[in-house]
Amino acid sequence: MPSNTPSIRKIWIISWPIMISLVAQNIVNVTDTAFLGHVGAIELGASAIGGLFYITLFMVAYGFTTGVQILIARRHGEKEYAAIGSIFDNSFYFLGVLTLVITLLIVLFGAHILKPFIASEAVFHASTVFLKYRIFGLFFASSALLFRSFYTGIAFTKYISISAAIMACLNVVLAYGLIFGNLGFPKMGIAGAGLASSISEACALLFFFAITARRAHLAKYKLFTFVKPDFTIIKSTLDVSLYVMIQFVLSHAVWLGFFLLIEKMGENSLAVSNIIRSIYMLLMIPAWAMSSATSSIVSNAIGEGFSKQVIPIVNKVLVFSMGIMLVIAILAAFVPHFMISIYTSDTRLQEASVASYYIILGAVFLFSATIVLFSGVLGTGNTRSGLAIELFTLSLYLILAWLLAVKLHVPIEVVWLCEYMYAIVLGTLSWIYLRMGKWEGRVI
Repeated sequence: MPSNTPSIRKIWIISWPIMISLVAQNIVNVTDTAFLGHVGAIELGASAIGGLFYITLFMVAYGFTTGVQILIARRHGEKEYAAIGSIFDNSFYFLGVLTLVITLLIVLFGAHILKPFIASEAVFHASTVFLKYRIFGLFFASSALLFRSFYTGIAFTKYISISAAIMACLNVVLAYGLIFGNLGFPKMGIAGAGLASSISEACALLFFFAITARRAHLAKYKLFTFVKPDFTIIKSTLDVSLYVMIQFVLSHAVWLGFFLLIEKMGENSLAVSNIIRSIYMLLMIPAWAMSSATSSIVSNAIGEGFSKQVIPIVNKVLVFSMGIMLVIAILAAFVPHFMISIYTSDTRLQEASVASYYIILGAVFLFSATIVLFSGVLGTGNTRSGLAIELFTLSLYLILAWLLAVKLHVPIEVVWLCEYMYAIVLGTLSWIYLRMGKWEGRVI
């Protein structure tokens, strides 16, 4: 392969701190799910719905910062370092206003939004309690995402893992104390899970501010100048980010819709699916890290003038990702009861989860290719095409989920087969788009 195609070692150097950060973030999810699984099935199911509702809102910021990451990587490839600081600062202004407005709206109207979609009164009440405390972490988590986009965009990802480790460790301690009333904390149950996550995200953001402000080698990027907002820069950032924001929000809104359909199947099916969702996200961590690295490497290569290397880059990351995920899926296949027992001590719930567990192992392998291909699409900067691909795939996914869960009343493990359709369609369309090459020469 040509020398300007990144080596496996370089891909790994960029990816592994992101991987560690995703492990840490998933420790937050695992901690909440595992602890609440020992509180009760209602709390376990409610944390799934409340958590997914929060994540859907969080995806507004995640989509925006993904666009920021693509822009920063492009400017880094073009060696326009001072422009990176302007993008960062103005993005911070935008994110701050956006997340504070969303937080206020959820505090005032969150329960009214959830009420029509939840059949169980007990699950509804627990979900709103969780969300009431969880939503206050949105600003902190979103701002930390902006730092992650900056460091991934410049291919210096070391601090990402440290920040995430701080968040995960604090969350474990705080959740243990606040959920069960240990370590001198009040016993808050599901509310304690939401509060613990919000506090730990605030501490992770403080680390990012502290470490970034004192590192001299970052001075060339001219961060933290905090001049008055430049709406031209904000608009140009939104030109790239808006479609990613819409795509990510819709993706997770459909994911929330998937769980709301499952909730109609009963509290037990919802509890099983929350366990499976958490395991799914945990196993997918290496592939998510590879996908994040892919969009930055692709955008940076285009910025340096190496557009012809985009497909070889994507292919190399794809093979690496699939190899890692194949090993993980095979190893995980031998320990279903151990993995499920992390989340619940209820033997009946454990047995009910095994079939769905095996279903998602195949989906994990398929997704390891799909998300790399799709991140390659985003890395080209044509985020509008990415949104179109996602919209078409999500429509098919939701229709199939409704058909299986509501109309046919199939077992929960069969409903989880929707993930296979989603992975195959999204991956295929992304591959076709990259091969067509209409993204070459696009200026962002």
